[in-house]
Amino acid sequence: MPRIFLMLGAINAFLCVAFGAFGAHSLKLRLSVDMLAVYQTGVQYHFYHSLGLIVVGLVLLHFPKSKSIILSGWLMLAGIVLFSTSLYALSLTEIRALGAITPLGGIAFLSAWALLAYGVKGAK
Repeated sequence: MPRIFLMLGAINAFLCVAFGAFGAHSLKLRLSVDMLAVYQTGVQYHFYHSLGLIVVGLVLLHFPKSKSIILSGWLMLAGIVLFSTSLYALSLTEIRALGAITPLGGIAFLSAWALLAYGVKGAK
């Protein structure tokens, strides 16, 4: 299981660099200042949680049977999909209703970090 989260973290970090470069070079002149900021927020949180996936993978090397830590990793991935992807889509389409999905990703992120802390505290 650690390898899965290490791999997912690395793949998502790669995607962050690609999306960030795309935003900086291709979208800068196409999006409004507000929508570019929305896009950049998606990239920023995507990157933080890519590193979070790597942390989960490394922590699982020490506590490989912790269900809380494993769930934490899956919630981080879900948060990336819900939070960052909804912001990417919102900024590119300006369909404001997509913003309703973003808080679900935020809840997944918060839950992931709380479960990681709980898992490390309770791990044996």
